[in-house]
Amino acid sequence: MKIFLIYFVLVFSGFAAFSQSSLLPVSNINPSSRLYRIEEGLEHTAIQPLVLDKETRDSLRQRVLPEKEWQSRNWLYRKLFQEHLIEWKSDDYEVNFDFFPDMWIGKQTDRTIWNNTREIGIEGHVGKQFSFSASVTENQGKYALYYDEYIRRNRVIPGQGNAAKAYGDGGFDFSNSSANLSYTPSKYLNFQLGYGKNFIGNGYRSLLLSDFAFNYPYFKVTASLGKVQYSVMWAQFQDLYETIYDDETPFPKKYGVFHYLDWKVNKRLNLGLFENVMWEPRGGEWSYAVPILFLHSAQYNNGSPDKLLVGLNGSYKLSDQVLAYAQVSVNEFTLKEVFGGNGYWANKFGGQLGIRAFNLFKIPDLNVTVEHNSVRPYTYSASKRIKNYGHYNEPLAHPFGANFRESLAIVNYSFKRWQLQLQGTLANYGLDQDGLNYGKNIFLDYTSRIDDYGVKIGHGLKTDFFYANSSLAYVLNPKNNLRIEAAYTYRQEKNDQFTNRDGFVTIGLRASFRNLYKDF
Repeated sequence: MKIFLIYFVLVFSGFAAFSQSSLLPVSNINPSSRLYRIEEGLEHTAIQPLVLDKETRDSLRQRVLPEKEWQSRNWLYRKLFQEHLIEWKSDDYEVNFDFFPDMWIGKQTDRTIWNNTREIGIEGHVGKQFSFSASVTENQGKYALYYDEYIRRNRVIPGQGNAAKAYGDGGFDFSNSSANLSYTPSKYLNFQLGYGKNFIGNGYRSLLLSDFAFNYPYFKVTASLGKVQYSVMWAQFQDLYETIYDDETPFPKKYGVFHYLDWKVNKRLNLGLFENVMWEPRGGEWSYAVPILFLHSAQYNNGSPDKLLVGLNGSYKLSDQVLAYAQVSVNEFTLKEVFGGNGYWANKFGGQLGIRAFNLFKIPDLNVTVEHNSVRPYTYSASKRIKNYGHYNEPLAHPFGANFRESLAIVNYSFKRWQLQLQGTLANYGLDQDGLNYGKNIFLDYTSRIDDYGVKIGHGLKTDFFYANSSLAYVLNPKNNLRIEAAYTYRQEKNDQFTNRDGFVTIGLRASFRNLYKDF
């Protein structure tokens, strides 16, 4: 591993000077995160967080919400509506400090729901090679019934960590943090050390690696040369066993290595190859330090006890305003059984197909995403729970886990500082019933499967899912995404045994660029 790092530093760091690097976080909230995917000048956008030169990142934010108005206003006005809370700048460095409130209140029938988050964030760069970001949040809240049930069942706040501490009448008290340090010795090489989330894909969901689960420590190396970019990431994850839930016993750890090779074939087509291996600590896993794509797939075929996931990612520009994209993820399969059509349980794979349209009908900032995802039962699960594709009791890929089909549509429209978003999701999946494992819960060992054949998407307790959300926001400050937002959410889960309906309205003062999913 040391030899590999030294080699790349020596080879790539001697090239010509480059502009200052800056991190653009994983986010669907930030409108710029929708724009950069279609930019002509950006070669590789499927793996996030992106490392952009500072000028590109600033221009993206500027294009979303230009700030040419009222520049002569007083200091207090600028800090509230136009600038970072605290800024230190010189020719050699820039440091920005912000306070991100996420405070809202709402009503679900006779249940009052609310959230009170205070986040402190810092970001910046030193010279042309180092950039950094960090945040700390303190949270209390009481949530809609389905969200509350998810928390109590999984003992985690979705995407935000442990929910061990109760607060008030049915609420929760929790905190979390994130950090990322990026070093770019040349435009050909980047190192990232972080505690946070990553995302691979061009869609709203990812079947390879999503940002749904909680933060985790990682080290990532990315090398870019011409039309090819290669990323390797090593990460540590934790499994929250239900039988271990006290302050003395540590939760078991596991490790993962991720390889992603992205090739910009031409101006319209990008193709990516993905590989992941999950393993439990046992000593002697030094081969996972070797950053060679598909080396571990060969080891897996030779009897490795660890868990393998491989996949494809691709995108194609139908025009300058329309992007089609797709993903395939594969745990394992038997070719004979795939074509046999008998529903063999070990044919474990998933697929995604989607399209994004920007400035639809030539209307500026009218953006639409339409996407379909499907994953077969038992995908992402393992023979031992510790080796599944999950972290902190949450999937590392799709929030539904496995054994589902999903179709969704998202419409975003921005006009000056106004932002409107409409989202609808339809899905069907098979829940476990009668204590039997039908393949949706990736944290159950696949050795407890219901059968070897006749395993199809939706088997088990057939359940229909519907989710709709509409929100209207007025952005007060584009630098930290501070906004006043009102929203309505409706969710329904229906099968032969029960029908759960949740409808609620919220209004609040919100900020931050974090993705916190509620559509599951």
